Amino acid sequence: MNLIHLSAKSLAQVKRNVQHHMPICLSHQTSIVSVVYTQSEILQKEVYLFERIDSQNRDNMKHLKAICFLRPTKENVENLIQELRRPKYSVYFIYFSNVISKSEIKALAEADEQEVVAEVQEFYGDFIAVNPHLFSLNLSGVARGRSWEPTLLPRTTQGLTSVLLALKKCPMIRYQLSSDMAKRLGESVKQIITKEYELFDFRKTEVPPLLLILDRSDDAITPLLNQWTYQAMVHELLGLNNNRIDLSRVPGISKDLKEVVLSAENDEFYANNLYLNFGEIGTNIKNLMEDFQKKKPKEQQKLESISDMKAFVDNYPQFKKMSGTVSKHVTVVGELSRLVSERHLMEVSELEQELACQNDHSSASQNVRRLLQNPRVSEMDAVRLVMLYALRYERHSSSILPGLMEELNRKGVSERHCRMVTSMVEYGGKRVRGSDLVNPQDAVAITKQFFKGLKGVENVYTQHAPLLQETLDQLIKGRLKDSQFPYLGPSSLRDRPQDIIVFIIGGATYEEALAIYNLNRTVPGVRIVLGGTTIHNTKSVPLGCWPMLTPVLPTVSSLLDVFWREKPSSVAVLDTNRCAWHLLPYPVQRHFNFLSCPFTLSMAHIPNQFLNCLRASKYLF
Repeated sequence: MNLIHLSAKSLAQVKRNVQHHMPICLSHQTSIVSVVYTQSEILQKEVYLFERIDSQNRDNMKHLKAICFLRPTKENVENLIQELRRPKYSVYFIYFSNVISKSEIKALAEADEQEVVAEVQEFYGDFIAVNPHLFSLNLSGVARGRSWEPTLLPRTTQGLTSVLLALKKCPMIRYQLSSDMAKRLGESVKQIITKEYELFDFRKTEVPPLLLILDRSDDAITPLLNQWTYQAMVHELLGLNNNRIDLSRVPGISKDLKEVVLSAENDEFYANNLYLNFGEIGTNIKNLMEDFQKKKPKEQQKLESISDMKAFVDNYPQFKKMSGTVSKHVTVVGELSRLVSERHLMEVSELEQELACQNDHSSASQNVRRLLQNPRVSEMDAVRLVMLYALRYERHSSSILPGLMEELNRKGVSERHCRMVTSMVEYGGKRVRGSDLVNPQDAVAITKQFFKGLKGVENVYTQHAPLLQETLDQLIKGRLKDSQFPYLGPSSLRDRPQDIIVFIIGGATYEEALAIYNLNRTVPGVRIVLGGTTIHNTKSVPLGCWPMLTPVLPTVSSLLDVFWREKPSSVAVLDTNRCAWHLLPYPVQRHFNFLSCPFTLSMAHIPNQFLNCLRASKYLF
């Protein structure tokens, strides 16, 4: 189940269908193509120009044939209809990355009055193949509170069914019971499978494949942790977008290296170091440099004969490629090292691992407070440490969360970032989790944790294992509880699953991808693919969750100072997802929520000015 090879095979098949031509590819999916093929590989396949089908400034080129690779959206179909009514090319080969309806095919046929369409096919590739076992839909903000953003449930369904069709799998479906979003996505996928049953009529296997749908909120800790493997570090510190890294802000960067591509399919060093830790990468970079120096042509090399010249010309492309590889990775690793030192990440990461894996509240409290007072620790790193503390010791009797919030204020952290702490607890706290993420309750999990504590760890920076690893371990062993992860429909698996597709609503992480990679290597007979609505780093999770959980009403917030002075007996906290008020005993710390508005229980004590403000904001009914 190699997703990159499947995507490349589909695109290669598209090109084979129009051999010996120089087509223009009209694509609304350049990101899907770019992660599979490099620019030079595309040129080798005689595709010399990419144009977007919604571009209005394209010239007529009747001497060329066009390949159209598009998502079957209403917008794309309408753009294609307009294109066919006034064709700019001699022949069109149309390929959709997902299922297209018969009514849309009919509309295209009616628009093709000049009969320029040579072929219409479906090639299933409506997803980003990040790694052989990892895919993304590049969707953010998929939730509105605890429900789906209405426009993104169909898009997620399309992307997930495209993966199933590309893999040729018609799976049984299990979902996380604690997530209504997971159930709705499962039902939506099941509906497509039933509707398009002919497309999913694949060869039956002895053990049916399994689709497991999870929710990111069940494990909000994993995306908050710094990672120390090469690919994960690049995404965390530099940002990895469709295999591209923007290095334009690196001090003293050369023009050629302002944007570089990291692709395991075309870069041997990157492929070999993808999952190695930072220390091993440093050693391998040194070895790469030494090897390069040995192969580097001498400046005074004499070219006295035709054979000398031929040898030089034959070896030069290989040398040039190696030179580019060395320059790229030395620059990337050098910048990673600079950022690790500048942001004090070794000490920050050690504390992150302590918060995620250990159970010593006294030590954690002291260390978090100490790092918050360190001026070298950045604002977002400080906020993440408090988030981890809040998730880990959410209901601890000696919680110092209010004091840590005051430390953030003294550090000059913006109010917007401080509110993210409360939002993260709302997003992934104990109230919404379906699993025992922090304190396992069953005997087996407690025993594992006990022996792990006795053994210690070889590397303090890699103690943490994502919840997904434990979930899949239980699934493979047949111990995953139906009460927590029910099947969609009456059927269930009796044997150990062999082909597993895991999809995480809200986004996956590279730490989870590493866990999948290791399971695929170490568990014979089991093949696992991981996908998510996006691929997270530590910046994207807090920024992605807080706006949907704590929207800001400036008109209300301007009145808060008055009410805080009144010292009421209770506090009414507005739950914007349910349009309801929750009464909590006073005192509640001021940082609790931007919309936490304290007043006494008696409605008569609420100032009319405040009531009118709430009614005008449509938050009081």
